[in-house]
Amino acid sequence: MLKKLDLYIIRKFLGTFLLSIVLILSITIVLDLTERIDKFFDKHAPLEAIIFDYYINVIPYFFNMLYPLFTFIAVIFFTSNLAGNSEIIAMQSSGMSYNRFLRPYFISATLIAVFAFYLGGYVIPKGNVTRLEFENRYIKKFRNENVTNVQLEVEQGITFYIENYDVERKRGYHASIDKFDGKKLVSRLTAERINYDTLNKWKLNDYTIRQFDGMKETLTRGAEMDTIIAVEPRDFYITPKESPQMTNPELYSYLKRQKKRGVGNIKAFEDEYYKRFSMPFAAFILTLMGVSLSSRKVRGGTGINLGIGLALSAGYVLFSTFSSSFSVNGSMSTMLAAWLPNIVFFTVAVFLYLKAKR
Repeated sequence: MLKKLDLYIIRKFLGTFLLSIVLILSITIVLDLTERIDKFFDKHAPLEAIIFDYYINVIPYFFNMLYPLFTFIAVIFFTSNLAGNSEIIAMQSSGMSYNRFLRPYFISATLIAVFAFYLGGYVIPKGNVTRLEFENRYIKKFRNENVTNVQLEVEQGITFYIENYDVERKRGYHASIDKFDGKKLVSRLTAERINYDTLNKWKLNDYTIRQFDGMKETLTRGAEMDTIIAVEPRDFYITPKESPQMTNPELYSYLKRQKKRGVGNIKAFEDEYYKRFSMPFAAFILTLMGVSLSSRKVRGGTGINLGIGLALSAGYVLFSTFSSSFSVNGSMSTMLAAWLPNIVFFTVAVFLYLKAKR
């Protein structure tokens, strides 16, 4: 059952956390605007689109990227003030154990972690669709209008190939669909042109169907045919920019589908998926580290603790970035890369906790 002291710590922790968010995000937005304002003018971006399509969606994106830093700063700042005012000594003198003192901190960290997990996995991806569309149009184009030589296993034993596809015209050239029974080719459909209609529905032009039965071959030709192929044009465009636009269930389904098709270029998608589960634990790790570091009254006061806290939290963010790079490049297991910063900094947090407890 929560006591007044618990509510006091939770209120101060979350209040300092929100204040640090407002301050740091305000600075981040100003710096981002300063960097991009020339591009906005050059590309004639409408003011309404800049505000509502870009910055309204970029604020939660920056929050999700930097909230471990916010958490650590809030813990360091608030706890250092408690220690500087001898409030922690008074709590312990009343018989409160160090573990009991940590309880309201971890309740606060749980609220932050749950909020960040929901925001990053279900809310931000929807906003990223609008934000990235704005970036593609007004900041830097990253979407290709054409793809070449795409080969996918759309279903078990069915391979789809297209030599060239134009996304604007929704038209592809020199496509083929091969059906296998085990390792044996049983039929091949080829088409000079292929057009995307609606969900999984394609229209073939100038097609040829070859069916194989042992040494016997049956040939069928036609001018036009509608068919269902379990693939959509967006499956051709595998870029790291697509992963932040998918919610957790969508990202899981996409990874499962692409692995089944034998697509190898999905490291960035795996990294995004695993980081969405590993990052919320940073709230607990950095909270434990921050309390352990700042719960003692030291010479130099809040400034020393805040400086150390900023260095450690920045180290966590940088470590996460580097491990993601190793994962995407294939130098490290994607799951290990996502969880490695937590493992390393949890070890540091336990060391500081044991030292502070003594």
